[in-house]
Amino acid sequence: MTSVNKKEIDKFSKMANEWWDPEGKFKPLHKFNPTRIKYIKENIINNFKLKNKSKPLSGIKILDIGCGGGLLSEPMSRMGANVTGIDASDKNIKIAKLHSKKNKLKINYLCSSPEKLKIEKKFDVILNMEIVEHVENIDFFLKSCSKLLKKNGLMFVATINKTLKSYVFAIVGAEYVLRWLPIGTHEWEKFVKPEDLIKILIKYDLSLNKLEGMNFNIFKDEWSISKDLSVNYIAKFIKY
Repeated sequence: MTSVNKKEIDKFSKMANEWWDPEGKFKPLHKFNPTRIKYIKENIINNFKLKNKSKPLSGIKILDIGCGGGLLSEPMSRMGANVTGIDASDKNIKIAKLHSKKNKLKINYLCSSPEKLKIEKKFDVILNMEIVEHVENIDFFLKSCSKLLKKNGLMFVATINKTLKSYVFAIVGAEYVLRWLPIGTHEWEKFVKPEDLIKILIKYDLSLNKLEGMNFNIFKDEWSISKDLSVNYIAKFIKY
């Protein structure tokens, strides 16, 4: 069995050269990134009671799944975390390796999916950011992810809710009207309701710790954490 959706991988491989262009096809992710980074950082610090000021994530072993060109892996590494980034697109991994080398960062990038990853020691934190809506079999994918996470470890999942509003905003608005994303980036059928995500993860020993919405303010041109889960949301799970 595989969690890799070849069509999705091909789609992102074609855009791989644009990962680090803040005005390119991944512009929405660049806008999104500061909010995601802050949320992940604060939650890791609080959960593991970290005290290092200069390298706040020092000593934390992170697995960034579907890492793309490294938009999250690099800031995590800069904050002192020991980062492994995996992506099923070889092209994405090549771009990520090149960019991290240029920035003198030691990140372990591998072309792999979670079910194929062979590791000795499990991770403290797993990042599944904007990936679950692109995988082939979400149940199998999350089961494979859970096996890689330590007991009491954290898993962050950010994705898009399956609502009428998300269809209007994430597909019609973002792809067709505002042209933030290439047409066909998302398929509404693959969006995941928070309750479905929670149901799957509980089977694999992960319990929900926090669930919050992520909203875009068109006037301020920025993202923020909110109570509104109707389009984008981010969840934090703890493995028991």
